[in-house]
Amino acid sequence: MTENELLQMALNLGSGWKVDYVEFNPDEKKLHIFISTVKGSTFECPTCGNQAPIYDHGRERIWRHLNFFQFETYIHGRLPRTYCSQCNGSPKTIRPNWARERSGFSVYFEAFVILLMKAMPVKKVANLINEHDTTLWPILHHYVEEAREREDFSSVQHVGFDETSRRKGHEYVSIFMDLEKRKVISVTEGKDQHTLKGFKQDLMVHGGHPDNIKEISIDMSPAFIKGVEEQFPNASLTFDKFHVMKMINEALDETRRKEQRSNPELKNSRYSWIKNESNLNPKQKETLLKLKDQDLKTAKAYQLRVAFQRFWEKDISEAEAYLDEWLSWARRSQIPDMVKVAKSIHKHRDGILQWFKSRINNGILEATNGLIQTAKRQARGYRSTKNLITMIYLIAGGLDLKVTELSQ
Repeated sequence: MTENELLQMALNLGSGWKVDYVEFNPDEKKLHIFISTVKGSTFECPTCGNQAPIYDHGRERIWRHLNFFQFETYIHGRLPRTYCSQCNGSPKTIRPNWARERSGFSVYFEAFVILLMKAMPVKKVANLINEHDTTLWPILHHYVEEAREREDFSSVQHVGFDETSRRKGHEYVSIFMDLEKRKVISVTEGKDQHTLKGFKQDLMVHGGHPDNIKEISIDMSPAFIKGVEEQFPNASLTFDKFHVMKMINEALDETRRKEQRSNPELKNSRYSWIKNESNLNPKQKETLLKLKDQDLKTAKAYQLRVAFQRFWEKDISEAEAYLDEWLSWARRSQIPDMVKVAKSIHKHRDGILQWFKSRINNGILEATNGLIQTAKRQARGYRSTKNLITMIYLIAGGLDLKVTELSQ
């Protein structure tokens, strides 16, 4: 077997192709492989699939391939056009089995890129393989969009809903998760009630129906509530327990911040109060033990927080009475921020109690959001909202990208 025949097998060019020669540039550390069609070969007609003879060839094209050892490798060739007697149409350019149409990379290279993009920020991938990140995003867009076309949402019944931003405070996207399959199924731009309309449309495109949605877990945003009521009138609303606790923690911390003006001991003690006691480090635990029994509004707000955590542990038969007792205690506390949060909880009482029936929450979605936030910090942003949405699908969409299928 000659060196060229060995390369032909390694590249998996398919029948009708041969390696003509190879050029190696030691200064650039690049390997260039020049290929051509075998005389008399036939190729599959792109229109009907029948074998057809070569009509002519197009201009030379170049595809980046997987590195051979440490050297960047490029395939050079001219794609033939076939004239198919069955179609009786104009000559058509064939589709090579080593590359997608209009792509400048081999499918092996694209499979490798996507594997890397799942594991590290895109900018790091770009630096690693010596490509600009703007050339890599189209690869990911293609396979993600193709995979989403195959998605089936006909069985989706329980949905979690949250939002994140591309940059702090700017360009929000809303994320919808199938809580049973534990994967993101839809991402829409914005964070108002119109995002629910966008999700409804996406759901129906993929075989789902709004009447099939039984439960939706959201935070207590009036816009989200309105959107659910308009687009999914049959769904029961569960207000996410993590957002409820976040609201209580924020009220507790605001109480601390106001009180620290007259009590310097409360400075820098934020996490001692809002973290679960089992998660405190030794210094935070020492601070909490020192302050929690003092006659402080912060300490009283902390007791309210701890009491509300116990609410989630109650049996469904006890939950309603326990919540009403907590609300009465919070209103009588004379702690302005806790009184305010009690009013909000009372207003959303039914959706909070619904958790004891649905048992759904956005914990999985919060974890996914954490991954996305970490990736954003590492990558210093995604350049565009479209890129962010595509990355969310890659990280949390559970998609079958079919990349390896292409490269077999």
